[in-house]
Amino acid sequence: MHKERIIQVGAVLGALAVGIGAFGAHGLADMLEMQGRAETFETGVKYHFYHALAMLLVGILSLLKLQEKWIKRSAWLFLAGIVIFSGSLYVLSLTGITWLGAITPFGGVAFIAGWICVAMAKYEG
Repeated sequence: MHKERIIQVGAVLGALAVGIGAFGAHGLADMLEMQGRAETFETGVKYHFYHALAMLLVGILSLLKLQEKWIKRSAWLFLAGIVIFSGSLYVLSLTGITWLGAITPFGGVAFIAGWICVAMAKYEG
């Protein structure tokens, strides 16, 4: 991902988090409560939104001339974490497919690795 796109991707991911959260709170509330999955869905939305904000931060950091390889890696890892962690929780909440819970931790590892990549990025200016 080009560093110029990181802020745009973060903004789109933030908009999606707000939309998915609102849909879950209003359009899916009864179904999620019936299935006992409202908290699971909410956890997915929270981590989705936190890491959309992290993508924005990474995009801003990329403008400060930090090492591009670490910035790009962190952006990709945050994106992967959102898809795997939050995505698996969304699907699990809506379908009840419980084996998806087994892949959720891989998304969490991607989040952690993304934060480590941010920490590794040194100033090149």
